[in-house]
Amino acid sequence: MLFQSLNIIESILKAVKEEGYTTPTPIQEQSIPIVLQGTDLLGCAQTGTGKTAAFAIPILQILSANKTYEKKRRVRSLIVTPTRELAIQIGESFKAYGRHTGLTCTVIFGGVNQNPQTAALRIGVDIVIATPGRLLDLMNQGHLTLRDVEIFVLDEADRMLDMGFIHDVKKLLAVLPKKRQSLFFSATMPPEIVKLAGTILNNPSKVAVTPVSSTVDIIKQYVYFVDKGNKNALLIDILKDKNIKTALVFTRTKHGADKVVKILLKHDIKAEAIHGNKAQNARQRALTNFKAQTTRVLVATDIAARGIDVDDLEYVINYEMSNVAETYVHRIGRTGRAGAKGTALSFCDAEEKEYLRDIEKLISKKIPTIDNHPFPLMDHNPVKEPKHQQGRRNSSRHENKPAGNDNHKKWYGKPRNAR
Repeated sequence: MLFQSLNIIESILKAVKEEGYTTPTPIQEQSIPIVLQGTDLLGCAQTGTGKTAAFAIPILQILSANKTYEKKRRVRSLIVTPTRELAIQIGESFKAYGRHTGLTCTVIFGGVNQNPQTAALRIGVDIVIATPGRLLDLMNQGHLTLRDVEIFVLDEADRMLDMGFIHDVKKLLAVLPKKRQSLFFSATMPPEIVKLAGTILNNPSKVAVTPVSSTVDIIKQYVYFVDKGNKNALLIDILKDKNIKTALVFTRTKHGADKVVKILLKHDIKAEAIHGNKAQNARQRALTNFKAQTTRVLVATDIAARGIDVDDLEYVINYEMSNVAETYVHRIGRTGRAGAKGTALSFCDAEEKEYLRDIEKLISKKIPTIDNHPFPLMDHNPVKEPKHQQGRRNSSRHENKPAGNDNHKKWYGKPRNAR
């Protein structure tokens, strides 16, 4: 099937062709006709499946068919998404697909001066793409109203809940017009997401192009069992492979991301970090450098797991296992996009084995282990002592417990290849 078969207007078809696209992805093929009919939509699709175009193209077409010619444009469509990077990415897509429609859009997010955003709103825009916090802030200041919104999109809904935006979303729903078309997209559909969708959508059509919470089959996934203290050495060893032109590395914390960058720079590996403590211009600069391959390694926290869209990114490395199984899906979804090949490598220490089990249960797949590496896991079962026992050891030592001070962790004699 070609885009022409979806009854898309000529101005948008021209822009899509200029972007180099001729054949819609499954989520686009199924969603675009539904949205064009004015029906609410519940979409479940992995990252990298072309989801943004699945709602951007029909929204542009609907708004083009009913243009208003008032002196000041009204906000007629609102797209809410969890991160700045994702908001910027969606904004770029709307501008690309809508370049010949005459429609205007602006992107609203925090962490930057609000003046350019409020200036755009004063002039008037048709489409707003926003993160929840800054959107509510500007609404409270009186810079925009949502009373004229015709089409509302909640994108990456599961990540929205993970990041604690549920209360902000409910505030937005309270001021949106009751009569509207609503589109709800999520990469995973746990029960709480289904419940939220029920409060937003009215008799929706449902589209699911892949099994819920699955990972893209084309991505090669491997796990290295390694002691926590050897993860830096393992990362350096892996990056000796010159075939790895760029790699996106994930850590759980901002501090951890900065530490990894320092280690890489000491070994003459060009690296930058991207996380919530970085100023927006610094984050955009790091992402631009990474896309241009002037920076070889981008180290990110999970806030960036869904907002990074890099063509031909082949390697994602989980320096630390995600403690939320669904987040693993989003992390590795940065590679293997649009049918391209990709590889996801995960470093798992003993305390992270439980996270790995949760991930494998979620994706219904056993991740292959790479055993022949220089830093195999030695401390297989570290167990944190209950607080009431700490500092109360006597001089006697259990036969399976190494000698040493009170900071040692217990051993239980499991075989070295145990998981």
